[in-house]
Amino acid sequence: MKTRFVRSRAAILVVTMLAAPIAVSPMLIAPAQALIVFDPSNYAQNVLTAARSLQQITNQITSLQNQAQMLINQARNLANLPFSALQQIQQSVQKTQQLLNQAQNIAFNVQQIDQMFQQKYANVSLSASDQQLVAEARSRWQNTVGGLQDAMRVQAGVVGNIDTNRTQMSSLVNQSQSATGALQAAQAGNQLLALQSQQLSDLVALISANGRAGALTEAERSAAAEQGREQRRRFLTPGAGYQPGNAQMFNNGN
Repeated sequence: MKTRFVRSRAAILVVTMLAAPIAVSPMLIAPAQALIVFDPSNYAQNVLTAARSLQQITNQITSLQNQAQMLINQARNLANLPFSALQQIQQSVQKTQQLLNQAQNIAFNVQQIDQMFQQKYANVSLSASDQQLVAEARSRWQNTVGGLQDAMRVQAGVVGNIDTNRTQMSSLVNQSQSATGALQAAQAGNQLLALQSQQLSDLVALISANGRAGALTEAERSAAAEQGREQRRRFLTPGAGYQPGNAQMFNNGN
């Protein structure tokens, strides 16, 4: 009985050993489709494609950076100048204009000048009395003195603007040199031109005031010459002449 059991186990073991290669063989033999094959040419092509893609991304990043810098530069070029001297320039012009408007007796007005010259600087009236001649001569003299005073006042005002103009010019030049964009530089340049225009206006006002004073002086001289001829004519006109009379030269002691 025991011998049969041993033989049965041996037979089962032999059958198992013979069947094992058949069962194991499928695990040891892999199919051809599952094998990994390294292709150097394909790998190189993939690396080159990746490098080109990376270069394109780098170029796009550089392009975006350039566009951002361009926008920054455009913003700088469009930035306004944070400084303006226009108000001070206008005040200087108004100050000089006020001095011209305060001209005495004869203003800078064509109609008034024509009227005044017709009244006081035209030909001396032959029918005017001596008192009238003296009064008109005095009026002309006052006009001349007033014109000279007006010219000196304008000169003082223009000289007073020099220091203000110097400060404004220094500030505008500094703003122009430190400008961050084209617009700021252009605005600083425009304000410098406005300052030069104001200085030219002061020069025109000064020349006009001096010319007015000189014209009044010459007009007074011409009118005085005409009046002198009239007074000499009256003096030389035959008339009653000199009439002798009693005159006391020394105290008679009474």
